[in-house]
Amino acid sequence: MKTQFEQMMDGLNDVEAFLAGKQEGFKAHVPQDVDVKAIRNRLGMTQAKFSDTFGFSLDAIKHWEGGRRTPEAPARTLLTVIDKNPAAVLTALNPAAFAAAGPSKPTTAHARVARKRQASRRLTRRKAHSARGKRMSK
Repeated sequence: MKTQFEQMMDGLNDVEAFLAGKQEGFKAHVPQDVDVKAIRNRLGMTQAKFSDTFGFSLDAIKHWEGGRRTPEAPARTLLTVIDKNPAAVLTALNPAAFAAAGPSKPTTAHARVARKRQASRRLTRRKAHSARGKRMSK
């Protein structure tokens, strides 16, 4: 098993070979582990809604989250894209649903993620403010 440094160096060597014209294309690195439940929770979806929205079977979602099965490489790839950019996947799977919304209007998934981030920031600020108050009162 290679160290992270060795993997990074291999990747840089591949880029260098590609830029020099010695190698065509690139090799995608699919993550070995994908936390399906975390992705689903970030999007604020139930297992049923997640499976309907992205085309996975409900049983697969349950098995992945329960640790009884591991997603195959193509599923891990799709899950990674869903994690990074759910709107791109939704647009690709159902372009008609997003044609009316237009590119400037955020999707429900993006809005949920944004609200959760804002709530998390407010909570962090409250904790910091509370901690400052306790220090001053001592």
